[in-house]
Amino acid sequence: MVQFSSRMSQLKGSAIRELLALANKPEVLSFAGGMPAPELFPVYKIKAATDAVLDEQGRVALQYSSTNGFEHFRQQIADRMEAKLNIKTSADNILVTSGSQQGLDYSARVFCDKGDVVIIESPSYLGALNAFKACEPNFVAIPTDGDGMIMEELEKVLATTENVKMIYVIPDFQNPSGRTWPLERRKQFMDIINKYEIPVVEDNPYGELRFEGEYLPALKSMDTKGLVVFLGTFSKILAPGYRLGWVCADGEILQKYNFLAQAASLQASTEAQLVVSKFIDMFDLDEHVATIKECYRKRRDVMMATMEREFPPEAKFTHPNGGLFTWVELPEYINTNEMAKQCLARNVAYVPGDGFFPDAGHNNCIRLNYSCMPEEKIEKGMTILGEVIKANLKK
Repeated sequence: MVQFSSRMSQLKGSAIRELLALANKPEVLSFAGGMPAPELFPVYKIKAATDAVLDEQGRVALQYSSTNGFEHFRQQIADRMEAKLNIKTSADNILVTSGSQQGLDYSARVFCDKGDVVIIESPSYLGALNAFKACEPNFVAIPTDGDGMIMEELEKVLATTENVKMIYVIPDFQNPSGRTWPLERRKQFMDIINKYEIPVVEDNPYGELRFEGEYLPALKSMDTKGLVVFLGTFSKILAPGYRLGWVCADGEILQKYNFLAQAASLQASTEAQLVVSKFIDMFDLDEHVATIKECYRKRRDVMMATMEREFPPEAKFTHPNGGLFTWVELPEYINTNEMAKQCLARNVAYVPGDGFFPDAGHNNCIRLNYSCMPEEKIEKGMTILGEVIKANLKK
């Protein structure tokens, strides 16, 4: 009989992936995935960049390359991190990965043994929880409020908990809640981190997608002890199909990630790196990101306005200033897993919130995505969802 490793018992199918399969019918209004709007992909510009790469260095593009990635591409990433997030770094501190999801997988393997403690926000990104579970850690979830992780609660846990090996956070437009940490909370967090000297994984897939207000400095920009590992990606600002992300870290920490990459995948795609690098050289990536932000801002506004109009007062939801998601909390007696079936029967899909927590319960929450549906479908979908919520309220 086939016997699997013990770590496989920790891994389950992703609720998001399973829902996306159900929601993949053209008639379904899906607010379930975290996907960019495909109509915004710069197909013709990417084709031009691809043609240029194949014409100029086709044999290089189709060959193996170094594990850490092309130096010019890594320097482009470093320059962008300084311009957008105030992170002063260099190509030497960058490792190119197959999406930031690979960086999440590496993070747990770099820092955690079985039974070690990983601190997360409550709620937190489902894909990160699944990636970390393979290393069989114990999760400690820190309560959050409208400004993200509550620092007093974090310090209590760090003062009383042994074997904390890693803290995982998404300070900008968090998945799933859409919340962003204000500057003062970021400073408080880094004071605590410097005191306890715990490695931090700062996941930043949405940081450039700010609709209003000023960009806030990344935690990595405040890192004076080399404790913060920054994960970035081109999936949300260019094209997820290339599966290009990166790790920015210091010294020995980045070396450990590099060793894992050598063992796990050898390298990220050579051609994808060269094409995205050429795109940045040939075209204005900032202009493209501005187009994305304007589209998503309009879609967020329609979702917010429709929810305010159609949802009952018992439904509480976040108002994100950027990113892809809003988070809905309903009365505790409502089970959003069961309600999801009712919505699917009316061709509306969302992700129930319980998967974004490491422990049982939390069945009264919903994550909604607004990036991938046009405005008229958002309005229709939120109207239907409001009707279903009202039908599930106790009379």
